[in-house]
Order: sequence, then structure tokens, then C-alpha cells
Amino acid sequence: MRILDKYIIKELLGPFVFGICAFSSVFIGTSTLFKIAQYITKYGASVTAVVKLFFLSLPNIVVLTFPMSMLLAALLAFGRLSGSSEITAMRSGGISFYRLTAPVLIVALFVSLFAVAFNEFIVPRANTAYNHIVRYEIERNTAPKSQEHIIIKEVKDGNIERLMYARKYDEATNTLQAISIQEFENGNIVRVQNAETAQWQNSHWIMYNGTIHDLSTAGNLQRTMKFEQQVMPITKNPTSIKREQKDESEMTIKELKQQIKVLQSEYVKSSSYEIELQQRVSIPLASFVFALIGAPLGLQPQRSSSSIGLGLSIIVIFIYYSIMTVTSALGQGGALPVIIAAWIPNITGVIAGCYLMRKAAR
Repeated sequence: MRILDKYIIKELLGPFVFGICAFSSVFIGTSTLFKIAQYITKYGASVTAVVKLFFLSLPNIVVLTFPMSMLLAALLAFGRLSGSSEITAMRSGGISFYRLTAPVLIVALFVSLFAVAFNEFIVPRANTAYNHIVRYEIERNTAPKSQEHIIIKEVKDGNIERLMYARKYDEATNTLQAISIQEFENGNIVRVQNAETAQWQNSHWIMYNGTIHDLSTAGNLQRTMKFEQQVMPITKNPTSIKREQKDESEMTIKELKQQIKVLQSEYVKSSSYEIELQQRVSIPLASFVFALIGAPLGLQPQRSSSSIGLGLSIIVIFIYYSIMTVTSALGQGGALPVIIAAWIPNITGVIAGCYLMRKAAR
């Protein structure tokens, strides 16, 4: 690595760390602490539970601040170098603007890749633990009495043996509604059971008014049977089933794909999960997009002031997330294809960044 690259990266890292701390503080102050205060006043949450919630909320917040911090870092770093005429000196020495921005874009790419991994392996687990504390330690029996789209997977030696879907679970009556169970052997579906309802009785789930379809390994229908009452092959009790259910923020990319596949097989709308799946990659990659925008913007006149750089970064962030909010809503509503809706903000940012880079290089 050349001395010039080290120098530019050093200028970048300080504002980047500052941005993570500053933007995280904003999220914590406006959202996390407010929620924690509600849990204390409404449910009487203990100090231990509150401390756990605070630390478990940090991964989800930090990963959101990476793109914002990269934008701020690029703006402040190039703004300072431009304000002290160091950029002018470098370019007069024959170094192109594209070469000057190379270390920034490389760092931004590494930050993006790290954010994708962090968003996959750390954030879902932290969100699961956070929601578990809220549901079962703080809210307890005051939580909603029903859940929709129940999915249970039974896996043995890495292979799925049984997959159950129920459209709704009613805790008041311990009843599952609109059940579909798929049984597998060596990765192939060999049996499908459907039932109108199932109720927990005497340590078993009893299904009512359903059919059983036996399939060959090639997927051909071999036999169909109807039943009025049948013991369900799923042995998990209602408490276990409730605790296994996850929302989008608690799932990994693999789990999101499985959830989407199951919902689509039951002809249930899955756009919210599809948007979440795409944004697991698109939002972390915004770090690279923001670096592409921030570096040339930092060269604009009067950008040496950190307050101006911070203000400009807030404007860019507001525009980006406004576009993301609108397109996400359009994608979930079906007005736009999900993949387009999720990536429009980044595509727009790349176009704007390329234009600004080309303009700054002249």
C-alpha cells in the first residue's frame, strides 16, 4: 500500500468512527430509550431486562449507521484535503481524481461486505434475543393471543423431514387453522396432509376434516385418503410453536428464502419477506454507494467545514431513505417488482455518484 493510500485512509477512519457513534446515538436517543422507558412504565420491566434490551438493540442500529458514516467520512475527509489545498497539490503532481478516490472506494467495499456478514450472522440473533425478552420476560401474558402464518420445520442430520404451515394460531383455544404438512424422505416429498383445524388435546395435536395424499418418489399421486379426525405428526406443544415463530428481522437469508417458498406454495402474499431479503444486501452495500457520492461532494467549494459536511450528509441520507421508504411500500403493495423496488435507491445513488465523480475528475 502506498503512502498516499495510507494517508487518505487515515483521514477517512476518524470521521467514520465518529459517524457510527453519532448516528447510533441519534437512533438510541429517539427510538431505543423511548421503547425501554415504555417497557418500564407500562410493564414494570426489571433493570436486568432493560440492560439486556439496550445491548441487544445495538447490532441492528450499528449496521444501519455504516452507510451514513461512510458518507460522512468521505465528505469530511475529502473536504479537509480540499480545504487545505492538498487535493490540488496531489492532482498537480499528476494523480487523477479516480486514483485519489480508489482507497476510499476499496474501504467502502470492505465495509459493505462486512455489513452484509454482520447483518446475516449477528443482527438476526440479537433481534431474536431482544424480542424473546420483550415477549416472555416483560410483556408475558399481555402479548397478542393469536399469530398468523405459523411454520414449523423438523430437521434431522441436516435434512428436512417435516414441514408444517398453518394460516393462524389462536392461543385462547389452542387451535391451528388451515394446516398443511409436507413429509420428506431423502429430500423428496412423500406425503402431504391437509386439515381445516387442529387442536391441542392431551399432549397431542388432533387434526379435523382433512385429507392425506401419498406420493411416489417421482412426485406422482399414489393414494388419497380423507379423515374426520387424525393425530398430527407434529409433537411440539403450543408454547414451543409460539417461541419458534420469527418475524422478518429475526431471520437469516436462508430462513427468509424458506419462508418465502412456503408462503408462495400456500398462495400467501410474501412481498414483505421478499423486500427484507433483498434489503439484507442492498442496505449494507449502500456504504459503497454513499462513498461514491461523498468523495466528489467533498471537493465542492467551502466543504472544509465539518458542520457543512454533516449537514450535507444528512440531506443525502434523507433523500436516500425517502426513496427507499417509497419504493419499499410500492414493492410490498405489488406496484413494483420486489427486486426493482429494493434496489432503486442504490441504482439511483450509483448513477448520481458516477455523474459527480466524472464532474469532479474534469
